[in-house]
Amino acid sequence: MAGTPDLSPQRDIYDVSRLNREARALLEGTFPRLWVEGEISNLARPASGHLYFTLKDARAQVSCALFRNRATRLRFTPENGTRVLMQAQISLYEARGNYQLIVDRMEDAGDGALQRAFEALKQKLFSLGLFDETSKKPLPELPRCIGVITSPSGAAVRDVLTVLKRRFAGIPVIIYPTAVQGEDASRQIIAALESAQRHACCDVLLLTRGGGSLEDLWPFNEETVAQSVHACSIPLVSAVGHEVDVVITDFVADRRAATPSAAAELLSPDHAGLVTRVRLLENRLSQQLWQQLRQQQEQLGWLARRLKQAHPGRQLHQQTQRLDELEQRLQRAWQHRLALLHSALQSLLGEVLHHSPRNRLQQLRERCTSLSRQLHYCLSAQLAQRQEKAGSLSRALHAVSPLATLQRGYSITLTGNGHVIQDSQDAGIGELLETRLAKGRLLSRITEVKT
Repeated sequence: MAGTPDLSPQRDIYDVSRLNREARALLEGTFPRLWVEGEISNLARPASGHLYFTLKDARAQVSCALFRNRATRLRFTPENGTRVLMQAQISLYEARGNYQLIVDRMEDAGDGALQRAFEALKQKLFSLGLFDETSKKPLPELPRCIGVITSPSGAAVRDVLTVLKRRFAGIPVIIYPTAVQGEDASRQIIAALESAQRHACCDVLLLTRGGGSLEDLWPFNEETVAQSVHACSIPLVSAVGHEVDVVITDFVADRRAATPSAAAELLSPDHAGLVTRVRLLENRLSQQLWQQLRQQQEQLGWLARRLKQAHPGRQLHQQTQRLDELEQRLQRAWQHRLALLHSALQSLLGEVLHHSPRNRLQQLRERCTSLSRQLHYCLSAQLAQRQEKAGSLSRALHAVSPLATLQRGYSITLTGNGHVIQDSQDAGIGELLETRLAKGRLLSRITEVKT
């Protein structure tokens, strides 16, 4: 009905440009770079230097674009019918709405097998830790000797020697000759590495050669060479081919240089730069020395003024005068002290003479003599009394002594064990008895007991 509002949901309407932009973003954000192999057809070379072609196989085809900055790095000239291996990113050509491949790298398909072998070995050595940055050795800042492992007749060694001579001609260089391509090259490279380590003359090594095809550079992609580079005890720089060339030794070595000349730049210090740096340090040192000298001179002047204000001679005179005063005071003090001590000594001497022990000793001697006589008299009297009392007690004891009884005709009978017999029952028949008389003893044996 006329005037009825549209109640249908609002639609998000795309125009073709927006659709193609979002489709392109989806393609480029979803798919990674791919390796694709096929045959070139419909090759176009416009004046811009870009290459446009179709890559096809027996069943399908896809449009491709190789822009000038990438095309200049090709080692071969692509033609219609050439079979190639290329690394590309899926994209969309918005003007026609067709998807296409934007080529980053392209190689002749004859190198495709080598490229796959290269990628497989690279992944293997990475998993083994040969690319680990923590195991890489630092390069010497100023090497004493540089060893170059390369072909002695190649352009690389001439480039290296030219750069080293220009930058720092004083560094000795030892060339370890070896083949850099061919079947025997990997064995010779390993032998050169072992020789350099055995001689131990160099503190850094450069493994280098000029550019070439992937097949020419293949000795530097051998696993045995990579293992020898990783095991090398001397810091090593790999500079194989041109800047676009990448080999396995570049990842294993302690440092990689894009070209032989760049490696020589990396290993050698700049002589002019060092001279400039030395002169700069010399100027800084000179300025610091002059500054310190001025500071020392100022301090010396200050000390001289201070020394003049407090001259040692003046101080010495004052101290000498002070010493004289102290000496006089000391003499007076000692004299006064001696006088006091002499007076005290005289007073003590009078007291000693007044209380001399000589008279006291005489009195004590006389008293000792008197007491000695009294003691002798008392001892004599006491001894007589004791002797008289002892005689009286002896006579009384003798009067009641059993021995006196025996002298009157009595006797004492004892058993064999010394008991006095007072009852006839105290001994038995056959028992030996002892009878004590006033003079002597009698021994008898009981033959009969009477009560």
